[in-house]
Amino acid sequence: MTEVWFYHLQRETLENALPPLLQKTLERGWRAVVRAGGQERVDALDAHLWSYRDDAVLPHGRAADGFPDRQPIYLTAGDDLPNGPHALFLVDGAAPANWALPDLTLLERIILIFDGRDEAALAEARRQWTAAKAAGHPATYWKQSPAGRWEKQA
Repeated sequence: MTEVWFYHLQRETLENALPPLLQKTLERGWRAVVRAGGQERVDALDAHLWSYRDDAVLPHGRAADGFPDRQPIYLTAGDDLPNGPHALFLVDGAAPANWALPDLTLLERIILIFDGRDEAALAEARRQWTAAKAAGHPATYWKQSPAGRWEKQA
């Protein structure tokens, strides 16, 4: 079964936390899809990933860019997985319609990132944890330490 990792943001914003996680994904030789809660967020992430650091770029694309199957990181607000990803990042409340979908078993890992300062996002993450576990996915919970590092909690 596909591993599901839950990342609980407490000190960082999504814009600060996502790029290093995507970089680690690429370093593993994996492709990724980032599924956002809406097209506005996709557009904002698209701009951010090109300029998040002066000395680094994360190669990525979205439907408007064409060639979705060639993108190392594909940004979307839909359910598509056009680049044969190893990892699916779920942000801004994006979640699978059903954790038992066959497409999800083709992934190595699903990474759900949620803002722990938002009660609704926290409650939704708890619902997704329960649904992922019920579908048989091994789930891991990561929380930011006071120093901003990710620590495995469960």
